[in-house]
Amino acid sequence: MQPLNAQTSRTMSRVRSTGTTPETRTAEALRAIGVKYRKHVRALPGTPDFANRTQGWAVLVHGCFWHRHGCRRTTTPVHNAEHWAAKFARNQARDARVEAALTARGLKVVTVWECETKDRAALEARLRAELS
Repeated sequence: MQPLNAQTSRTMSRVRSTGTTPETRTAEALRAIGVKYRKHVRALPGTPDFANRTQGWAVLVHGCFWHRHGCRRTTTPVHNAEHWAAKFARNQARDARVEAALTARGLKVVTVWECETKDRAALEARLRAELS
């Protein structure tokens, strides 16, 4: 496996794992529908972005690129394609393990995709329906 080139490495170093725009938009939508939550609950498998253990749910906010949603944001870099294919496969396997572990604890798991956070009204409606 080849190392990432300098430009790709610089770009990827700026990608955050918490405090992202999709995460902030999801938090705003959760507040708008009036549900209480905790952020980044380390006591739960996979440290869900939002969770309410009393009400029995966890919300995972996934980036379309990193977690392979299948929308137009799901591109694959041409350089070092084997590295990226392996990386994306590991991400998807981890996502499946985390969701199974959360479900085994009796939590309902809702996955919010980055592209879904663009439409606030639709996101609020979906979260209201999923978490009620």
